[in-house]
Amino acid sequence: MIHSVQGYRGAVTSPHHLASQAGLDVLRDGGGAIEAAVAMAATLAVVYPHMTAIGGDGFWIVSEPDGAVAAIDACGPAAASADLPLYARAGLAAIPTRGPLAALTVPGTIGGWQAALARVADPLPLNRLLCDAIHHAENGVAVTESGAQLAAEKSAELRGQLGGYAAIFEPEGRPLRAGERLVQPALARTLRRLADDGLDDFYRGALAGDMAADMAALGCPVTGVDLAAYAATMPTPLHLRLGDVSLYNMTPPTQGLASLLILGLFNRQSRPGPADGFAHVHALVEATKQAFLLRDREVGDPAYMTIDPQALLDDAAALDAMAARIDPARALPWPQPSQQGDTVWFGAVDANGQAVSVIQSTYHEFGSGIVLPRTGVTLQNRGSSFRLAPDGWNALRPGRKPFHTLNPALARFDDGRVMSYGTMGGEGQPQTQAALFTRYAWFGVPLQRAITAPRWLLGRTWGAESTTLKLEDRFDPVLYDALRAAGHDVEIVAPFTSMMGHAGALVRHADGRIEGASDPRSDGAALAW
Repeated sequence: MIHSVQGYRGAVTSPHHLASQAGLDVLRDGGGAIEAAVAMAATLAVVYPHMTAIGGDGFWIVSEPDGAVAAIDACGPAAASADLPLYARAGLAAIPTRGPLAALTVPGTIGGWQAALARVADPLPLNRLLCDAIHHAENGVAVTESGAQLAAEKSAELRGQLGGYAAIFEPEGRPLRAGERLVQPALARTLRRLADDGLDDFYRGALAGDMAADMAALGCPVTGVDLAAYAATMPTPLHLRLGDVSLYNMTPPTQGLASLLILGLFNRQSRPGPADGFAHVHALVEATKQAFLLRDREVGDPAYMTIDPQALLDDAAALDAMAARIDPARALPWPQPSQQGDTVWFGAVDANGQAVSVIQSTYHEFGSGIVLPRTGVTLQNRGSSFRLAPDGWNALRPGRKPFHTLNPALARFDDGRVMSYGTMGGEGQPQTQAALFTRYAWFGVPLQRAITAPRWLLGRTWGAESTTLKLEDRFDPVLYDALRAAGHDVEIVAPFTSMMGHAGALVRHADGRIEGASDPRSDGAALAW
């Protein structure tokens, strides 16, 4: 936790302390929030490989000192050859979650770094921004408890994958244990090539050629032509004005709309205290249900959507109608299927007042399980969420972007505070964002306590397949009884479980003071300079 005094130059938070240190050191060396975030992004791809990789996707929200807020969509589309006949010829009724045919979308993460750094007038050189990541990949890093646990759980489906997974993550014929050293020499060489030759090498240079050759040999749909055609985009972020705060989140194909809808619908309910009492939790859970029902009908690649998400957020009557469906005393039955995804969120603020909120992912743990031998790049399996259907929601099309659970959040208060916040956790992301924000902004809970406090999750994340309302075993027992009496299917889970995601937040005040918080469920740290 950070409780800064006036005069701190900047702060960072991430789910791994080595990534936070990398970002802090960039701030010390004169970099800004964006440069610190790139350093953290690269380091996380090395030290948290079960959660993110440079072969995945990412999304950014950037708040500038003058109040402007921008978004970066670094989501890669389906390859040109990724169509229904491809999977029909393979005898598949659904896209697999592992293997070459799961790696069917272009990795967008590096394109996101490019777009972010293009906003910096004179950025620090890439060899400075990537040096921590290169060091940890070359010399090794201790495997975390969560990384070891997930590697062991997923070993049976990952060790036999084509490519270099087993050689890197199971060098002795078994998953690496907590505390053992993970060394990634091929990835280190790739990061060094990016530092020397520029980030564009990932898409249109010699590095892209090496990746394309490996993907072709392994049978992945993505080609060098697909890589060369890719660039991140900069859509106008979704925004919602509630009282004295302007909330920002990511556009489709992410579930950022759902995150903002939850807060918009909750704001239309009565908000009696205390924080985490029945009225608070019940109203947020029921707002989540309404937001998810709309999300699952409508949200995906914006090119295929039939609604305008910003127009919906601007339509007070429409939000009033959605809020009116919420019963303040009874739970809506919830048999709905859930979205998956494992992720990292991280943020940074700097002395000039720039703030960034960033999220990256490979979708499932270790993505597709394909590690390209020449480059050490782990490819995501985000495209496995596509439906093998001729039309409809998230149906596979060449060039189409898949639905994303990823969504970074940011808020600007009228008193000058800027809040960068977010979490990993698939289905839990909008719910944890809502818990964190409402506790801090509307119930006056201190920032670190808002993250440390027990959380809830409707639906599935981190391997939990049920659609129950899961609550950590640290709430007042009266809450469990009240929720059950209202019709919620309550399931009590462990007190500090990673099932609830790894959240973080930074708040920069108008006078330069900084608050920062990191999640005790993670391996992270909030650091300031």
